[in-house]
Amino acid sequence: MNYFKIKTRIFKQLILVLFDSLLLISLFEIAFSIRLGVFFGIGNYPGILFVPEGSLLVYIFSAPIIAIPIFARFGLYRTVIRFIDFKGLWAIIQSVSLFLIVFSTILFMVAAPFHPSSQGVPRSVLLIYWLLMIVGLSSSRLFARWLLIKLSTKKNIQNVVIYGAGSAGRELSIALSQSDQYNPVALIDDRPEIQKHSINGLEVVSPDNLGELIIKRKVMEILIALPSVSRSRRREIIDSLEKYQIRVRSLPSVSELAEGSVEVSDLHVISINDLLGRESVNSDSNILSTNIKDKTVLVTGAGGSIGSELSRQIIKLKPKALVLFEVSEVSLYTAHKDLVKTEKKINILPVLGSVRDEKRLNQVLKRYSVNTIYHAAAYKHVPMVEFNYFEGINNNIFGTLNCTQAAINNGIETFVLISTDKAVRPTNIMGVSKRFSELILQALSANGSKTKFTIVRFGNVLGSSGSVFPLFKEQIDDGGPVTVTHPEMTRYFMTKSEAVDLVIQAGSMGKGGDVFVLDMGSPVKILDLAKKMIHLSGLKHKENQSSIGDIEIKYTGLRPGEKLYEELLIGSNVSPTLNPKIMSANEDMILWKDLKKILDDLEFTIDNFDQNRLRKLLVKVMPEYTPEGELDDSLYES
Repeated sequence: MNYFKIKTRIFKQLILVLFDSLLLISLFEIAFSIRLGVFFGIGNYPGILFVPEGSLLVYIFSAPIIAIPIFARFGLYRTVIRFIDFKGLWAIIQSVSLFLIVFSTILFMVAAPFHPSSQGVPRSVLLIYWLLMIVGLSSSRLFARWLLIKLSTKKNIQNVVIYGAGSAGRELSIALSQSDQYNPVALIDDRPEIQKHSINGLEVVSPDNLGELIIKRKVMEILIALPSVSRSRRREIIDSLEKYQIRVRSLPSVSELAEGSVEVSDLHVISINDLLGRESVNSDSNILSTNIKDKTVLVTGAGGSIGSELSRQIIKLKPKALVLFEVSEVSLYTAHKDLVKTEKKINILPVLGSVRDEKRLNQVLKRYSVNTIYHAAAYKHVPMVEFNYFEGINNNIFGTLNCTQAAINNGIETFVLISTDKAVRPTNIMGVSKRFSELILQALSANGSKTKFTIVRFGNVLGSSGSVFPLFKEQIDDGGPVTVTHPEMTRYFMTKSEAVDLVIQAGSMGKGGDVFVLDMGSPVKILDLAKKMIHLSGLKHKENQSSIGDIEIKYTGLRPGEKLYEELLIGSNVSPTLNPKIMSANEDMILWKDLKKILDDLEFTIDNFDQNRLRKLLVKVMPEYTPEGELDDSLYES
């Protein structure tokens, strides 16, 4: 197959060389005809030409011999015709100019002495010849490009519009014009001064006329090319496009878009970041570096969604070393591989281990002289923990206890716990276990621990395992139904990078026992999110199988332990911090001497698999815990 392609390519190049040769000869004659004002043909020489007769033929036919090697050197025969651009046209101008210099030199410095009676070739002929060659070679290639695109155009080519007539939109229109899948029909821009003008052959249309344009030109897709606009503005645009129920894709933001020309492959489906429109975090590099720069940092659960993002951002802050502590071999391998690919100078240590193994924790902290711990290891999926609550409590509560004890034993400077909004008035075991973890850190800090314990609480993280966005996308791609647990279900959302950035900042602000709560913005109705995703995929939603539409929205009911609404604060006593997106909460706590007895009792209950005793104990310690049903770990009898 490769041999065939090479052979075909060589054949095409030979045809192009032959075409250029004939064109050079013809244009030389045309240049003479224009200069003399009469048709000039080979064999019909006026007296001003070289003698003896036939000499001019030598020079005319020598033009391709001189020109073709020069053209080849400038890459004119390596350029793929269907993708020729301004750089290709500039190469034509350069090569033609160099050829004319060489050709003129031969005519005036070599030929003339051998024909002293000749008047020579008029200089104006050479100037005309130069202009004709540029026009002829350029137009022939542009025509060939147009013809190839037309011949290869498929019947199912999609008409698209580009939202944004800036540099990204212009580059995208050029890229699409070379595609056999998309046909750009217009540019959309809200700037009145460029509306009704033409850019790259496309009319710039007002957003107000978009609906009419979609119908008139049978537009199948809208491509947003606004990488530099704010996220809030991007969200406004996406919201305005939802009513058209047409597929929408977008170029990534400037920070995500690699340097260089915009390509069709840079387009992606509308992301949850685009839908939510959350602005990026303003970071203080000095605050971020406080617990990290030139220090050895350990991240538990380093292979998870938050743990891996923590590791990526920690590496950028130049720690002395980074220890990845993870129980899953596959997750640890993946996290370590990704990090060492981007960072060669910092020592990144992949350590297999469970937070349930206090001995292993002590060994690791002592061996690597760890200074800072970010504790992200936990079982987080509410239904999974609810079904396996003995294991969830063991891992989340006693795993955290082990980490804190090991931190104290080894003189760790800073310990930051990644908590959750589900710890606030919990209705599930996962939330209870995280609230217990918070109480452990608060109690140890109040007990005079030299380790600075800090708690950071936030809601759902976009892109994490179990996130609703990839689930909806998969369901839409499969043709539905899209499953929503309840029509009134709402959740707070935050991007991974934003959450982790604020976690690191909050950890640097803590003085011991602090509970920091991140500003999650406004809650999002899950049903509205599902509808937006369906509409922006160019489809219509339907409420049930019998109604009109493309994708059914199916209500499955609340899962065990699931809330309709999430909260971030137990009380209302909060204080601002240096960062407006980080609040300090004044939460109730239990003294260590009392909490230690509760933990001993809890451990005894777990060891004996006593479900009834466990429920009573949890409700007694945490009155705000309101389980919706009986505890029922299927492995153990009540």
